[in-house]
Amino acid sequence: MYKECPQKYKFRYVHMLPEQPKYYFAFGSALHEVMEYIYNPTNPSFPTLEQALSFFKTHWDSTSFDQKGYASMEKEAQGFAEGQRIIAAYYGKHANSFVHPLSVEMKSTLDMDGLSLISILDRIDYLGDGRVRILDYKTGKTVQREPDQLMMYQKVAENSPAVLHLVQQTDPSVKEIKVEKLSFYHLPTLQELSFDRGSDKEMYAFWQKVLGVADEIRAGKFDPQPEENKCRWCDYRNICPVFTGKEYSGPSGWSAKTAPSAASGALLAAASASAVPPAKTEDELLSDKIDRLGALLREEKQLRQEIAHTMDKKGYKRHFGARFKAEIKEEKKRTFADKQKTLDTLRALGLLSKTLVPTQSTISALLDDSSVSPQAKEQLRALAEETAQTDLQITEAE
Repeated sequence: MYKECPQKYKFRYVHMLPEQPKYYFAFGSALHEVMEYIYNPTNPSFPTLEQALSFFKTHWDSTSFDQKGYASMEKEAQGFAEGQRIIAAYYGKHANSFVHPLSVEMKSTLDMDGLSLISILDRIDYLGDGRVRILDYKTGKTVQREPDQLMMYQKVAENSPAVLHLVQQTDPSVKEIKVEKLSFYHLPTLQELSFDRGSDKEMYAFWQKVLGVADEIRAGKFDPQPEENKCRWCDYRNICPVFTGKEYSGPSGWSAKTAPSAASGALLAAASASAVPPAKTEDELLSDKIDRLGALLREEKQLRQEIAHTMDKKGYKRHFGARFKAEIKEEKKRTFADKQKTLDTLRALGLLSKTLVPTQSTISALLDDSSVSPQAKEQLRALAEETAQTDLQITEAE
């Protein structure tokens, strides 16, 4: 979070102001609980599918739809149904090969170089000779390599006395741990992605970056890093100095952490008490809107190019964000290059009057007009040059 925006980190971890609940966190947490229930090494046998589904329902029903962050009961019901589908599909693929791992949801605290690292490792599999695999469950739309997260897992696992002690219970001769494989398991698609361990050079560079962030936090460096897309969805937007023009001075610390409702109220109160700038004239407001729209259009053009380029490079036709989806639609565009010949043909076929004004689009529309004869359409197609073009469509994800 500090890398995303130091000011957001300050609101969350210095002032301890809670964020609004997010449905995708609740959904992911529920499925993580199910995976822990299935693979719990202390259980002599594995639960049946019916038991896993019952466990999932009990966990799911322990909070309301708004506590989970869903917009409605209908949306929550869709999330529950998707969770059931994933669990049933997981059992269909893996139930005959369940093996107890070394640990599940292991919480490890590691003190190193002046830092106290608290990590939760979803699953650790022992491969023998001190070698382990770290597996992390993912429930988002897509899965991609996240080097910082993987390297932190590797750093913790290979240096944690708790992980070493756990392995030594199975293999007493082991003196050190080596992470041989790092894996993400994408539950919605039942796909596992494995990555090589970080090299010594990569791990050194990563750790220096971690220490650098820690130094900046200790030094109280919390300068905001505003960006349109980040700020638009930020829960702290209404109290952020970027938008209020002043530092937040409301409740913080332990009182905010122990009284979430009061802290949430503080966000609203602080927003209401924000400094109000002098009123602008109608012309000034109009100018501001024009500039803002112009900037958004420029950003939209740039983002469309970047999205389309990346999707083309990866061969994606569809990709999801947290709230929206992008789809590449391929369409054929007709161009009638020889204007005079096209007009003469339309006139000879008695179709000129049907176009009202003969433009590229109105002439092309004749090819989809049921009242135009197949023979006439054939002559028009002979004049048209067809080129394929792609269109990036952004719509709200269901």
